[in-house]
Amino acid sequence: MLVRKIEKILEKFFDKKNRKALLVTGARQVGKTYTIERFAKEHFKHYVKINFIENKEAISIFENVSDAKELLLRISVFAGKDLVPNKTVVFFDEVQECREIATAVKFLVEEGSFRYILSGSLLGVDLKDIRSVPVGYMDIVEMYPLDFEEFLTANGVSQRVFDALRDAFENKTPVDPVVHSKLMEFFRLYLVVGGMPAVVQKYLDTNNIAEVVDEQKSIVTLYKKDIAKYDPANKLYLEDIFELIPSELNAKNKRFLLKNLNENQRFSRFAHSFLWLKDAGVALPVFCVSEPKTPLLLSKTTNLFKLFLADTGLLASMYMNGIQRKILANELDINFGSVYENVAAQELKAHGFDLYYFNSKKQGELDFVIEQNGEVVPVEIKSGKDYAKHAALSNVCKNPDYGIRNALVFHNGNVEQNGKITYYPVYMLMFVKNAEVDENFVYKIDSDILK
Repeated sequence: MLVRKIEKILEKFFDKKNRKALLVTGARQVGKTYTIERFAKEHFKHYVKINFIENKEAISIFENVSDAKELLLRISVFAGKDLVPNKTVVFFDEVQECREIATAVKFLVEEGSFRYILSGSLLGVDLKDIRSVPVGYMDIVEMYPLDFEEFLTANGVSQRVFDALRDAFENKTPVDPVVHSKLMEFFRLYLVVGGMPAVVQKYLDTNNIAEVVDEQKSIVTLYKKDIAKYDPANKLYLEDIFELIPSELNAKNKRFLLKNLNENQRFSRFAHSFLWLKDAGVALPVFCVSEPKTPLLLSKTTNLFKLFLADTGLLASMYMNGIQRKILANELDINFGSVYENVAAQELKAHGFDLYYFNSKKQGELDFVIEQNGEVVPVEIKSGKDYAKHAALSNVCKNPDYGIRNALVFHNGNVEQNGKITYYPVYMLMFVKNAEVDENFVYKIDSDILK
């Protein structure tokens, strides 16, 4: 059984007294339906599921409804179950197929007798209308493939080990060499397997990399079919972009070059396709910023970007045959840089960071820059031995205009520190997160003097 972090998010959400609905979005095959179903069955006495792909006729439930009472009656009849007030959760799956659900959610939440959870993917009818449900009625959470911490948990790594690693990360002390070596083995395995739940489960069941790759290729084929099905007008561009991602990441600067699609076309011609792949959760664009200053959004350049795949295992499966064996054997004659950076993009995005990189003719290029706890933090990813060579990072750290206080380099070695720069093992990307807001943080001003 794969344990997912989103389960705690679901628990926290449904423990609250508010009666809002929750929409879980994410790419296809990331485990939304399985996780939600397991949660619903474990935490509610009564559970109703309506899937709008498996039951196309279910869409008619929401047409021409006058009020919540009528809608709940229709849901009960369709499901063949009584809805027990305050003890029932209703799960609407594949909601991208039912635009009317946006209006229905407001009706149902206002009525207040039941709890609602929705799941959908943008590989279908646009979720824009559903996402626009007012804040007071629905919250939205994004689900991703298993991150490295979840992958380690699935492979039996204990909480005691995580605690020791987190302590080393926070105190900037080296990891035990034996533990470090074993974790690097797991990291290389993660490069090959990735985090798609069906693929991870296939590995756990068989330990057979050939079967793992077959599972990955079937997901890649599914994505291509979805592209053809849901966006026929742009499917040629979408397929070209999707299939070019591995080769573009292997290029020297890893930037996506339009000339490899059609050098006579402008970015605006392809913008919709890039946006579609991003919103579908299939690709992760990392946009260039002209300055590493907060807020990074202000210096974002929309037509300069790198494009990563949302799952590093799928990326590996799209490369030439035999790359899996070379990665696992830690062979040095292949370019690990692209898959290392893909893992970094995948981890940082799963941890809630917007993805940017910095490039300057005078100062050089940084792999990533993130905003962490209100500050800009440069992040470099090094797959080779020369991890201490980073001219661009040194230049940015020395520039007083940027005010950089901390910078991170992730590499194959152990923990080190040199001035503003901390060198961490690449697997410690799993600890790069923003500080969580204390739920008990209460602040009130005494206004008596103003009365």
